[in-house]
Amino acid sequence: GGWVPEGRADLQEAVSVAHACSAGVVAEGALRELRALGDRPRTRTFHGVDALTPTERRVADLAAGGMTNREIAQHLFVGLRTVEVHLTHAYGKLGIKGRQGLAEALR
Repeated sequence: GGWVPEGRADLQEAVSVAHACSAGVVAEGALRELRALGDRPRTRTFHGVDALTPTERRVADLAAGGMTNREIAQHLFVGLRTVEVHLTHAYGKLGIKGRQGLAEALR
């Protein structure tokens, strides 16, 4: 089973590249294969703003607007760790290291 995680990452990359190139048929084929591996992708791409879930986008927008993690947690009535997890996922999908590139990456 060591090939499955590597294959999954390759399929996710294929979906993202195909989506970026408007190759819908290729993207759908790769998404079908991901589903066959048991994945349930919620977005049509795995990189960039379009890859963010609605909650990740909301947390990222609040952070980009200057709110601290604690303020975001209080605003959304969630725990601090939940905010940290959403931001970490958003940073990875946006290809940035942290908050400093957030506003630019969300454009």
